[in-house]
Amino acid sequence: MKDDIEKIAQPEKITLPQMLDFYPLEDEKNTRISQFFQNLKMGHLTTTKCKSCRSVLWPPRVVCSNCMSDDLEWVNLGTEGELYAFTEMKAGAPLGFEKDLPFCIGLVKIGGLLLSSRIDGVRYEDLKIGQKVQLKVVELENDGRVFYRFKV
Repeated sequence: MKDDIEKIAQPEKITLPQMLDFYPLEDEKNTRISQFFQNLKMGHLTTTKCKSCRSVLWPPRVVCSNCMSDDLEWVNLGTEGELYAFTEMKAGAPLGFEKDLPFCIGLVKIGGLLLSSRIDGVRYEDLKIGQKVQLKVVELENDGRVFYRFKV
């Protein structure tokens, strides 16, 4: 999967406060869930699971939102999901993504969770509830940050 990572150009340079940066700071210095991004770079979509109450948490956390334990482990969610719901963004894209319009966004069932994600490689008219989708890892050319999408 690591060889399948698609490199994309960062949207036009827009100076934003760090809080509004679409791409999170992913290294160990800046986030306690840096392992999520390291796993993603290897082609693995992962999240945290509480060892105390066994809750699978999304997004990945450092403390269980169910029982407040910090005894967590990383679990693999897999690479194939099922489309649960979807829509098409035709206007109102985040800053810098206006050139991508229109694009599809969906809720994907994977690993017992529902994740919101962009769905690449398909037109809205061709999507169907229950359709199988595959993990797609996308890397920014200029700084190596990664994030996930799904593709048909």
